[in-house]
Amino acid sequence: MRLFKILLLLLPILLCANCKKNKDQKTSTNLNITFKEEESYFTMEQKNHISKVVRTSEKDIRDLLPTLPDSIQVVFEIVDWELDPVGGVTGRTETNSPPLVAIQISNSYPGGITAAVNKALKHVVYHEFHHLYRGWAIKDNLFEPGIAIAAVNEGLAVVFSEKYTHLSLETDSPPREAIANQWVKEILKLPRDANYQEWMFQHPDGRSAIGYRAGNFLIRKAMAQSSMNILKISTLTPSEILKLGGY
Repeated sequence: MRLFKILLLLLPILLCANCKKNKDQKTSTNLNITFKEEESYFTMEQKNHISKVVRTSEKDIRDLLPTLPDSIQVVFEIVDWELDPVGGVTGRTETNSPPLVAIQISNSYPGGITAAVNKALKHVVYHEFHHLYRGWAIKDNLFEPGIAIAAVNEGLAVVFSEKYTHLSLETDSPPREAIANQWVKEILKLPRDANYQEWMFQHPDGRSAIGYRAGNFLIRKAMAQSSMNILKISTLTPSEILKLGGY
């Protein structure tokens, strides 16, 4: 009888310990940062600085987006691309299975690698990690094709990054309202197999980043008309977001 009473007293403690263990297992994450070095090399100081920015950002993003994948690989490489309009840093979410983000830092950016990291790395990490959260990637993409869907997902990532990094880039900024509204309507009329490079990057008519800029406008319009914040609206489907925006 005495042993039974002791077990009853210990049971809540054992259960709590088990709950904590399960909670710790559930929240454990694996962030793997690697550096692709073939022709150009990062200094150890640069690697430490980059790693600190990514790890701090990942922790903060995970608090905002709890369903972010537990295991993420981020690969960095130095490029000689002209990336001044985006702060010297660009990236892409390559695959969701396994979650992989590739980030390029330009060594031709004014001030070099460190200046680019200080300017835009956090901005890019927030953007690309939002893609992982949504399942928007080059491979293992969870969405159907179409420029309208691309504009929604890129717009969400742009607004999310702008809000939490306090950095807005002119290349992502929408034109004045009347023109931006027309761009969204134009995108909605496109066939599902419309040229991605033209509508998301450089259009033959001279416009650039139409999908990104129209997406930015669309997301902000949908947020204003629904009173939803970027976290709430990021849980919705593209069609739901388009409806909230009045399209």
